[in-house]
Amino acid sequence: MSISGGFGMKRLPFLAVFAFLILSVGVPAQTVISIRIDGSINPAVSDFVHRAIDKAQTSHAVCLVIHLNTPGGLLKSTRVIVSDLLESEIPVVVYVSPGGAHAGSAGVFITMAAHIAAMAPGTNIGAAHPVSLEGKPDSIMNEKSTNDAAAFIRTIAEKRHRNLRWAEEAVRKSLSITETEALAKNVIDLVAKNDEELLQKIDGTEVTTVKGSSTLRISSPTVETFEMGWSEKLLDILSDPNIAYIFFMLGVYGLLFELYNPGSILPGVIGVISLILAFYSMHTLPVNYAGLGLIIFSLILFIAEIKVVSHGILAIGGAVSLLLGSMMLIRSDSTLEFVELSKTLIITSVVLTTAFFLFVLGMGLKAQRRKPTTGAEGIVGEVGIAITDLEPHGQVQVHGETWNAKSVSGTIFKGKTIRVKHLENLTLHVQEQTTEV
Repeated sequence: MSISGGFGMKRLPFLAVFAFLILSVGVPAQTVISIRIDGSINPAVSDFVHRAIDKAQTSHAVCLVIHLNTPGGLLKSTRVIVSDLLESEIPVVVYVSPGGAHAGSAGVFITMAAHIAAMAPGTNIGAAHPVSLEGKPDSIMNEKSTNDAAAFIRTIAEKRHRNLRWAEEAVRKSLSITETEALAKNVIDLVAKNDEELLQKIDGTEVTTVKGSSTLRISSPTVETFEMGWSEKLLDILSDPNIAYIFFMLGVYGLLFELYNPGSILPGVIGVISLILAFYSMHTLPVNYAGLGLIIFSLILFIAEIKVVSHGILAIGGAVSLLLGSMMLIRSDSTLEFVELSKTLIITSVVLTTAFFLFVLGMGLKAQRRKPTTGAEGIVGEVGIAITDLEPHGQVQVHGETWNAKSVSGTIFKGKTIRVKHLENLTLHVQEQTTEV
């Protein structure tokens, strides 16, 4: 008995280690994929979210956490992101953070589409733009787009069992609320100070994905940060309407410099590259083609000003066309889309363009008024010295150059000052200058 009992006691440590190894193998790794969206919603961001969900699924992650801080963006890209969230097999947590962050316009759709919606203290959620003082749609928001967006947000709210009434009012009345109000109104699920508290609070939460219901187990998670690829970062930058406009204007300037000074090559190359980048960027934005047409028309007027003397009329017309076209270039049919050109950028571009052409025009007019200094016209009226007697033919020196000359005022003796009357067949017709000038 004692021998077998002692043998059993000796086996206990081995059995404990064995049991620990079995349990360790049986417990899946608690990986949490974390990404950050800090800026407008555009095609680059939608691609990034899609890849992050795929990454979370292939890594068998417990969940995907999206740190969101956005003023809004394109509704088309928002729909793609929302569709990915609703169809995700992995639970997605949208966390509006850090403090001071905002889930505006398109960000409302994304937050409410999450399996778990959370906000940090000092954040807010709601429409980025008030429609008007009377709460009525303005010129850039028609009833059709509003109804469509309202139906879209209702679908999301109903799917996630969130406050359907507030969701629709956020679209129609551009409401914005704090994190505490959002929690009280059942717009979000929880408020967390940081990532650690967020993961602690969602541990044990039951979520329903397309695969069915499951319980999150995040007692000791490993957080893996997932970053945008370089191509997504480039597209994200180019999707900024202000960047697209800057590239477009650089392209215009490059072509104008090349046309004004043919053979420069570098301005033309930079101009073409800039225009290609601008048009690549603009295909992701709600471009108003009437505005684009006005900008192209302004380019035509500026080029015509270089070729045709209109005393500034074409340049002024080009400046007006550029201003109107720039103001109309980016135009969305919904206030829920946060895409606009900076008025400061527009005014600066128009002023610089106009100033440039006024400078070019001024230099051109000045050159037209200036007395010719080369060729036949340039030498007429100049004074020189007779280096031989002119009886009437001889030679003179004008501007340090020796010319064959013919006197039109009788004999001119060597050393006398002469003035050029005109040039004929490379022979100067001169007369004696009686008064030194």
